[in-house]
Amino acid sequence: MAYLDGSRLRSWQHLVWMLMTAAGTIRPATVLVLGAGVAGLQAIATARRLGAVVQGFDVRAAVKEQVESLGAHFLEFDLGGDLEGAGGYAKELTAEQQLRQQELMAEAIGKVDVVITTALVPGRRAPILVTEEAVKRMKPGSVIVDLAGEAGGNCELTEPGETVIKYGVKIVAPLNLASTMAEHASQLYARNIQSLLELMISEGALKLDFDDEIIAVIKEAKLKVQAQIQDEQVRVTGKNRDDLQDAIQLLKAKDLDIEMQFTNFRE
Repeated sequence: MAYLDGSRLRSWQHLVWMLMTAAGTIRPATVLVLGAGVAGLQAIATARRLGAVVQGFDVRAAVKEQVESLGAHFLEFDLGGDLEGAGGYAKELTAEQQLRQQELMAEAIGKVDVVITTALVPGRRAPILVTEEAVKRMKPGSVIVDLAGEAGGNCELTEPGETVIKYGVKIVAPLNLASTMAEHASQLYARNIQSLLELMISEGALKLDFDDEIIAVIKEAKLKVQAQIQDEQVRVTGKNRDDLQDAIQLLKAKDLDIEMQFTNFRE
């Protein structure tokens, strides 16, 4: 789970909202959110509620409507077609696309007060969206909140888990954000588990519908993991299934319940 609350934005030590007084008008903060998945959309909504002028960016063209529905401007770069991959995540860009993206992004980043990055590619290091050159272009006192810190960070100068100042710009890279709101994270996680169990259980009995998209994906993932475990056990314990079964029995004797890992789905 990913989350951004108003306190992260307050790392920027100025007013976020516009203020009009007899002495003059203070303009609202400008915020650029990179990555419009769950975390990015939450960041956009939070920044808008705090009164900031918000832009959102994502390589997936399909999220433009979602960004604009929250009152933000969608920042578009021509990187060569829609780059949405499996599961709704972004595809990994080619080296040429990454370079083009970084060049265009640096110009946009130099015009805003706060950058919030949330871009992830499953199974890969987080893509570098904010280069050192882009950080140099930002005004002193600006802030980068890198929510991809656990995957290496979207900013070239990010130090995961640390808050650092580079070229006058504060770079915040918090880790394990869910732990900062443990009660709500637990509630949402429990709700996901409940929904999954309701899908798998009917009238008090396990009933797996393999025509259901979610169950089919779980089955496929389980069989892949099972094959990997079996391959690893064979490699470690020897050459045949007897050796593998001996290893399984040994683990069970040590109170390690791995039976489910080696039990095939039954249709």
